[in-house]
Formats: sequence, structure tokens, C-alpha cells
Amino acid sequence: MESIEIIELDAKGGPGGWLIAVEQHSDQLPFELKRIYYIYGVAEMVRRGFHAHKALKQLLICVSGSCTIDIDIGNGRESFVLDRPNKGLFICRPAWREMYNFSKDCLLVVCASELYDKDDYIWDFSEFLAFTKSLSLS
Repeated sequence: MESIEIIELDAKGGPGGWLIAVEQHSDQLPFELKRIYYIYGVAEMVRRGFHAHKALKQLLICVSGSCTIDIDIGNGRESFVLDRPNKGLFICRPAWREMYNFSKDCLLVVCASELYDKDDYIWDFSEFLAFTKSLSLS
């Protein structure tokens, strides 16, 4: 699995409805799940994120509605649109992220490899670039 990529989640079902199971240590979630949180009710025109993580791995799934996530791994930005519940954005390396274009019905679920740790966050983009350069990741 690449460091940042869209993955298709295995949806099972049909006319009676659909089910998606995300299981740790699978192709869909290749890390131990320690935390789940979700973002909803984001007002129109609000942008979120503006940070990176040093070690945290995440799988982001927009289970309802849609949003756009800009990712920068230190060499330019790439935009990802999450607009289906069977589409996830896998982030397994330090990456600057900004989230926007939240639809009114957006429910963004995040599966995380670690518990919340304020020391894992990088809140300044120039510090993030220096961090990635020190790791030779970009």
C-alpha cells in the first residue's frame, strides 16, 4: 500500500442495503485501530485541518455527503474528493492536510492508529517541511 492513496472499501449488499466492514490488519486497515472519531456539522466555507502528524496513520471515510482533502507530503499538494462510503483516503506517513468543501450532510469518519497525542501534531507548515526533509520522505 502506498503512503497516501484512495482505497476502495469492500461493500456487500444489494437492494436490501449495503454493509462495509473495516477490519484492522486487512488491505483496508493495515494498522492496529486505537481510535475512531468523526467530523460533522461543518459550516459552509469552513476549512479544517491545517496540520500534519509525525507518526499517526489514518483512514478517512466520508460515510455521508462529501468533502475535499488537500494532502501535501512536502513536494506539492494533491486534492482528494471523498464522496462515497466505500472510498477511503489512507494516510500512512507525515502529510499536511486541509479539509474543505464539506457538504451539509457530510459525516467524515477517521480511523486512527494511535490515541490522541498533542505532541504528534505539527501546526506550522514550515516546521512540517523541515520535519519531512529531516526524514528524507519527500
